[in-house]
Amino acid sequence: MDIKLNFVNQSNDENNSQVVIFQKNVASGVEEPAVAWRVIDCGVNDSHPFVFPMAMSVAASDAHGNFSPQMPAQNGQAFDYTAGASGNTLADAGMSTSASEVHVRNKAVIGAIDASIFKDGKIMAVKTSIAPGQQAVFQFKPTIWIGVASQIGQGEVMNTAILSNVNTELSLLGIARADIIMRGGGPGKTSSAFTFTLANVVMA
Repeated sequence: MDIKLNFVNQSNDENNSQVVIFQKNVASGVEEPAVAWRVIDCGVNDSHPFVFPMAMSVAASDAHGNFSPQMPAQNGQAFDYTAGASGNTLADAGMSTSASEVHVRNKAVIGAIDASIFKDGKIMAVKTSIAPGQQAVFQFKPTIWIGVASQIGQGEVMNTAILSNVNTELSLLGIARADIIMRGGGPGKTSSAFTFTLANVVMA
């Protein structure tokens, strides 16, 4: 079931700050670059409703700038990128070796590929430079990360400077609907750190 979220800006921000929302791929066990899934520009006292879907899709691209169609994906599923009579294609390859992961395997003879996960049609995570014989592994906890950023576009990979300022992780486990309240900020030395909390939570 999709989760209905409503971002509410109750801060004292005077800088028209951007708010970035993303998930982290936790499959590899190492910190990977994260992608800005949503970037919200929302004025003080305004709100911004959006949906966090449970469904996701996967796609692959090659060094020649070719992109496969997005294919529905779910945890425990594997996909193979292979060479065919009409060119390279991405296809369902049955079950992956883990029920909590999505695998994308590069079975082409030559050429590295990038694999991407999408939610709500927007890129959520990417694994680049997957050589032939290698695979990308994606796994996500039922949480989102949220924080204030600047000069970041939706769908862009975020650098370490941006990620170091985002330290709020919100669990969505079992939630059907909730508000995300942003507080803090303000002018000069009296400003406080931005905070993000869930309110008006309705469980599924």
